[in-house]
Amino acid sequence: MKIALFVTCLVDAVFPQVGRATVTLLERLGHQVVVPERQTCCGQMHINTGYPDAATALVRNHTAAFERFDAIVAPSASCVGSVRHQHAMVARRAGDDRLATRATEIGSRTWELSQFVTDVLGLDDVGAHYPHRVTYHPTCHSLRMLRVDDRPLRLLRNVSGIDLVELPAAEECCGFGGTFAMKNPDVSTAMLTDKMRHVLGTGAHTCTAADSSCLMHIGGGLSRLRTGTRTVHLAEILAATA
Repeated sequence: MKIALFVTCLVDAVFPQVGRATVTLLERLGHQVVVPERQTCCGQMHINTGYPDAATALVRNHTAAFERFDAIVAPSASCVGSVRHQHAMVARRAGDDRLATRATEIGSRTWELSQFVTDVLGLDDVGAHYPHRVTYHPTCHSLRMLRVDDRPLRLLRNVSGIDLVELPAAEECCGFGGTFAMKNPDVSTAMLTDKMRHVLGTGAHTCTAADSSCLMHIGGGLSRLRTGTRTVHLAEILAATA
């Protein structure tokens, strides 16, 4: 299968290893991965902060970049959520019904990585090996918008060598929320403190999730406390073989 990688801004600019891991995994599973050069930001930040004109331009660009592909995969539940649930809405509000139709079609072919592997490829075991104690944080967009349910956990449970431990109060937000963390820093920090306490309580060496944004937030807090616990994207664990 020919798969288009939707890299996302944060992966492209800050966590390129997550993009590389996604490609490594999909190629190991026997598929061809291409990276459309025209892609830029999906516009989620602009949509959520009230910049409809800028958001519409980004939706139009995203649609043009990906409309010729039958399968589009991103290592980000947050960005996939925007493509599936916001792009058509933005286009309709701009009065562009044709763009809304195209955006809806592309959204139906766009997948978060764990959903694609389990639902499209029909796999629960990708041949990964990760000999560490790991806990999984279900990010808000993956949990509430995309409803990935236990798909990441099903994949993690089949990773050889892993010691997967349950995260207490896993469904609670980590406090990032994009611009929420900037506009409400005290509340965000309090939520992060709770999340870090639960992560550290598991004794896990690694905290994983399907969104680099949440891992950046949690990882920053853990690093500042010098806990020794690190954050690793789900794609990196699934791509690991040694």
